[in-house]
Amino acid sequence: MKETSKNSKAKKSSKEIADETMQEFYEAMEKKDEEKEKVEEKIEEESATEQDSGDDLDDLDVHFVDIDSPSFDKQEVEEEPTEEKLAEKAAEKKKKRKRLGIVLGSIFGVLLVAYCGISIFFMSHLFFNTKINDIDFAMKNAEEVETYMAGQVDDYQLTLMEANNQTEVIDGQTIALEYVKGNEVEQLINDQNPFLWPVSLFKHPNLQAKIGVKYDEKALTSAIDNLKCLVEEGQVPSEDAKPVVENGTFVIKDEVYGTQINKEDFVKKVEEAINGFHKEIDMAKDVYLKPKFTKDSSEVIAATKEMNSRLGVDVTYDFNPHQEKVDAEKLEQWLKTDENMAVYLDEEAVRGFVNELAAKYNTYGQPLTMVSSGGREVTVPGGSFGWEINIEEELATLLANIANKEVVTREPVYSQRAVNHEGVGVGNTYAEVDLTAQKLYFVQDGQVVINTEVTTGNPNKGWETPPGLFFLNYKTTNTTLRGKKMPDGSYEYESPVSFWMPFNGGIGFHDAPWQPRLGGDWYLTNGSRGCINMNYDAASQLYNLIQSGTPVLVYY
Repeated sequence: MKETSKNSKAKKSSKEIADETMQEFYEAMEKKDEEKEKVEEKIEEESATEQDSGDDLDDLDVHFVDIDSPSFDKQEVEEEPTEEKLAEKAAEKKKKRKRLGIVLGSIFGVLLVAYCGISIFFMSHLFFNTKINDIDFAMKNAEEVETYMAGQVDDYQLTLMEANNQTEVIDGQTIALEYVKGNEVEQLINDQNPFLWPVSLFKHPNLQAKIGVKYDEKALTSAIDNLKCLVEEGQVPSEDAKPVVENGTFVIKDEVYGTQINKEDFVKKVEEAINGFHKEIDMAKDVYLKPKFTKDSSEVIAATKEMNSRLGVDVTYDFNPHQEKVDAEKLEQWLKTDENMAVYLDEEAVRGFVNELAAKYNTYGQPLTMVSSGGREVTVPGGSFGWEINIEEELATLLANIANKEVVTREPVYSQRAVNHEGVGVGNTYAEVDLTAQKLYFVQDGQVVINTEVTTGNPNKGWETPPGLFFLNYKTTNTTLRGKKMPDGSYEYESPVSFWMPFNGGIGFHDAPWQPRLGGDWYLTNGSRGCINMNYDAASQLYNLIQSGTPVLVYY
């Protein structure tokens, strides 16, 4: 039994159906052209007939009438069209519209047939201009794509396009790459709406799909681990664009693109490339960790503007004869941005600067090596004398200077002062107590003006005078020095003196009228409880020369 034409057509391939449809389209276009020629011939015949009518007028005996003449009867010349003529004209227009409708309908029908035929074709084929994983498969069916992919497996290589025009390769044979037929491409075709194929003429689809491949995962891991680009020592981190100081103002420093790699993300990229049958990976584009902020980032531009708005502070520290400054160069180190490019002042960095000042200029408790007024080299242990910056108060003051954009020259906030910033700061006016020689010297403006014997504390009774660097606390006259108060209300001792000049708690200089002699080794048996015993005249002279804050150097 013969198959019907309908059944026969059903068994034809989509490509054959599409070819027949295109043939029908061409036949319809030829038929349209024939109809168009017939219409044009008819129009030419009608035009020729009208021309003949015009030629006949030449043979007529024509008389012209002056319509302005009194004898001219306008009613006789002007004749209204009859109903018969109007009907003829209407019928003619209707015929023309009908002929035009037939032509346009024919054209539309042909286009519709062609559109439907092409849509049927794209039920089993990819659209025009379609790529899969960057490979052109326009108008190919799933079988053709699969066949192409299968033929590429043997020679497959994944090339890594690295920095400085370097490349590395992962070879398909190294990882035992095999092709496995799948349904990914067929699914992509099924996901197409075949009636939307005209869109692909203007918009070129680039589809992504996992191609049917399998490989030795351990071999791939080994191949990745042996790549040079993953050696950490060779990786260069990217740098964000950021504000920096140039010529006293903040400007934007361009970002730096590095070669640092997140291995976990890199492995995923490699697997995606192999599964997608991509031939290369652009490391700079797809792998290297990029800067978060570039010079054109609005956050960087805003941060630079804000930092410039904070400039203007200029604090000059006076450490005569030395100076330290806080200006734009310092603010560059202290004004920072967080991970979101928000600007903040790093107070810990400011504290670090204050600590550096203290370490550089503090002399409190430091020993002093010198040539004594007695002519020998001695070391004076550190004591209660010297410069000492009050860290917390100075930090608060400096932060206020910065916040208020102040321009100021000042000393730091001290908790302890000395005379100057040379050496340990004793200057050239001070008192010396030589415990070994039992001598007191007073140096004024570099000259020894007092040189007298004294008696210091008795070391055999535990009353040794402590050595060290001190300063005079205050001075007074006509006072009584008292020892510890006893249970009966009396004092351990009471010693009236004319001149009292303390420098180390209860230890100080004073006259000692009860001492029959001074100097030598007298202190070993009749020494004081730690004070510096002097005769009246020397005590009086010292009292008139020494001032509160004057350094006192006690040494052996």
